[in-house]
Amino acid sequence: MNKEQGVKDCNALCVMRYGVKEKPLHPLFLFTALCTLITLLFSIPLDAADKAEIKNIRSWSSQGYTRVIIDLSQPVEFTKKRLSSPDRLYFDLKNSKIPREIQNNLPVGDGILKSVRAGQFDPDTVRIVLDLETMDDFNAYILDDPAKLVIDVNAKKPEKLVVTRRVVVLDPGHGGHDPGAVGKKGLQEKDVVLNVALKIKEILSKEPNIEVVLTRDRDVFIRLEERSLIALQKEADLFVSIHANASPNRGARGIETYLQNWTNEEEAIRVAARENYVSLKRMKEKMAQYKSDDLGKILSDLNRDYKRDESVALANYIQSSLYSNVARVHAKTVNLGVKQAMFFVLMGASMPPSILAEVSFVSNPEEERLLASDSYRGVIAKSIASGIKTYFSSSAPVQKVAVVKKGDRGNWDDLPRSADVHAKPSRASFAGR
Repeated sequence: MNKEQGVKDCNALCVMRYGVKEKPLHPLFLFTALCTLITLLFSIPLDAADKAEIKNIRSWSSQGYTRVIIDLSQPVEFTKKRLSSPDRLYFDLKNSKIPREIQNNLPVGDGILKSVRAGQFDPDTVRIVLDLETMDDFNAYILDDPAKLVIDVNAKKPEKLVVTRRVVVLDPGHGGHDPGAVGKKGLQEKDVVLNVALKIKEILSKEPNIEVVLTRDRDVFIRLEERSLIALQKEADLFVSIHANASPNRGARGIETYLQNWTNEEEAIRVAARENYVSLKRMKEKMAQYKSDDLGKILSDLNRDYKRDESVALANYIQSSLYSNVARVHAKTVNLGVKQAMFFVLMGASMPPSILAEVSFVSNPEEERLLASDSYRGVIAKSIASGIKTYFSSSAPVQKVAVVKKGDRGNWDDLPRSADVHAKPSRASFAGR
């Protein structure tokens, strides 16, 4: 269509719709109108739509440990700093905004944190302030799906040895809307690992000095940060996350056990990416970020408290038990060994000795068939339970006891005076789970 025909069509439309006498519109008029429309469209600010939005602020407390979660509309970059007089931490979330309706003052008063505050520090930055009662160390990291900033704060606390029951938290991966890996015949990882975890609980519950807690005991979805939080709330002695492996290579088979640590091994990073719900590219980016940021401190904490050494021992006991027992019924299985990678579900300097077991490949047709059988799952469950009992028999029971006292609300000096903060706080708890 040429320009003259377009003008004629526009004139004719005016006659049909409005009953006005046809009168030619000058091309210059149409050009001016089009430019005005484009100007109006591009005058709408786009940065507001691009900014991450604070959706909620939550906290959980246990003895000597507090976790704060900032729910976000999308992942962000952030900086952090500790200040004194009064003692506090702040986190500046870049390219972010906080809506007026968000509950942005969260009293905590658990002996570690006095409160959590949030405000629009400048047009492009949201500042999160943690008013401290006492703190030994902390770490913070971003999770992608769904997006959130997780802040773990640990406090110094007195310790004493007491005779106590051992608490084991079993974490069957995935669940609910998340099936995990799915085999060629339709076998779903979430169903396999839940059944295995229930069998392990049945075995270990017969031991008088072992208490077993499951992060899920039915087909429901539990977020990664909530799974580790259950272990912290229950003051667990061990955390064992149970998964079934998968690979694009249908011939891949075998058993492997992971502990939390940095790695540059491609296959280990791939496994971590799948269990962390991120792409391989994104996982590599996060690995680089952790290596340059908080990872060194997280790992030094683990080494200082011997938690990494204990995780290594636990991983080896479970891997050895799994391979030796499974090999009796599945001669083609492969001992893939004890490996290390960064798993979000194992993250947190206050976590007990923790491992993640990949019990077989659901993507392998033969191992999918075996995983579908109750007897094979029974062998896996007995093997993991045996590894846990062997670990406990090699160490003495220790319980850390903390003295908790109330704190006050803190002050608002870290936020701009114009910050609009007027809503009540929200709380969440895993008490009674």
